[in-house]
Amino acid sequence: MSEIFRLYGMVIAEFLAELLIFCGMFLFRAERARGFWWKLALSLVAIFAIGIPVAWFYTAFGETVWGRILVYLLLFAAVILLAKWCFSEKFFTVLFCCTLAYAAQNLVYKLFLLLWTGGEALRIFDTWGTNFALYYRLVYYSFFAAAACLVYLFFVRGITKELQGCDLDHRMLAITVFVLGITILLCSLEDVFFSGLCVERENRFDRPEYVALRETGNAFSAVCCVIVFLLASKTVVARELGREVEELKYAILQSERQYRITKETIDLINIKCHDIRYRLGMLAEQGSGLEELKRSIAIYDSRISTGSPILDVLLTEKSLFCEQNKINMSCMIDGSKLSFIEEGDLYCLFGNLVDNALEAVKGAEPDRRVIDLVVKSKDGLILIQEENYFAGALNFEDGLPVTTKEGTGHGFGMRSIRLIARKYGGELSVSTHGEIFSLNIIFARPEAPKA
Repeated sequence: MSEIFRLYGMVIAEFLAELLIFCGMFLFRAERARGFWWKLALSLVAIFAIGIPVAWFYTAFGETVWGRILVYLLLFAAVILLAKWCFSEKFFTVLFCCTLAYAAQNLVYKLFLLLWTGGEALRIFDTWGTNFALYYRLVYYSFFAAAACLVYLFFVRGITKELQGCDLDHRMLAITVFVLGITILLCSLEDVFFSGLCVERENRFDRPEYVALRETGNAFSAVCCVIVFLLASKTVVARELGREVEELKYAILQSERQYRITKETIDLINIKCHDIRYRLGMLAEQGSGLEELKRSIAIYDSRISTGSPILDVLLTEKSLFCEQNKINMSCMIDGSKLSFIEEGDLYCLFGNLVDNALEAVKGAEPDRRVIDLVVKSKDGLILIQEENYFAGALNFEDGLPVTTKEGTGHGFGMRSIRLIARKYGGELSVSTHGEIFSLNIIFARPEAPKA
């Protein structure tokens, strides 16, 4: 019985504690179930209680490969089930996080073994004498704490940041679990095989070839765990990009619908206002107030001409907003140069671009409510340039300004602009100079179709 509790304390409980620490890292941002804290407390009691019969199983079958694999799989399965009970995320999301937690635990342990086995080969620890067990634990726990922090900084933080609301690719998840499963199998084979070759204590060998084999196995296992993290990052990033593309497609469809509605509305307003202005001209001699009324109506009877029907409608609509808010929007646009961009994309691109500028200047001082918009061609390139004043400071992340709207991270509008630009082989750059915000999009001029 004492052997069971010794194994429980030194192997099972220690493994569970490490695994749960990494599970906490990966699931920290996950949506919690109702009654989370009492469920968590019961889960911790349950998981460590389950470890006692598992420790008995370990004493009986832990010296065999399949026995050792079964021990860790049983504990892993129990952690997954209890994590699903505590969090209201989808099962595959919980499985994904727990799998990565297992990979993180195994990575830290194998990195420690790399250093420890090398130290044993060099006889560095022979002077520890009767305090060997104490010093070993102190070194191991210190190493674990430092390595866990590094794993969080390099892997966990990036994955969990994009994991919220992400619909995981089940095929990639299956590959990730498969790679981890192979790693667990190889680790169990190594542990059982090398335990019979140790002399005096664990991971100490009297032949250099054993040391080389053990170190190779440790390094291979660590590399496999890193591969698991790379696959996980690819899964999350790919799904996030897919979601952004779907959102962009929806935005473009909405832009096309808005374009049709706006065009019909502006045409109708222009027809009515033109008729009203004609009639007011006939009555101009009868009242001095009619001239001022004519000037007020005239803004609705004007169009911006760019050579692109899409931009004509969009910028005419935005000019009405500018007139109402006393914003000076200067447009020098050769819209014919942008004929290679599909109508929905073009409307969405300039709609987001102008809306961002209007948002920045509408609350500024009157003399700073200025927007300059230019589209021109030069040296085989097509340039879209936009400048406006802005107040305060802008923070940049991944080359894009972080939105000033609370809680939204990157503005989706700016991401949409970059996605559309890249769709047509262009590139977006954003910069600030003092209180001036500058946006530039560069396209290579498309070749004219051959006759």
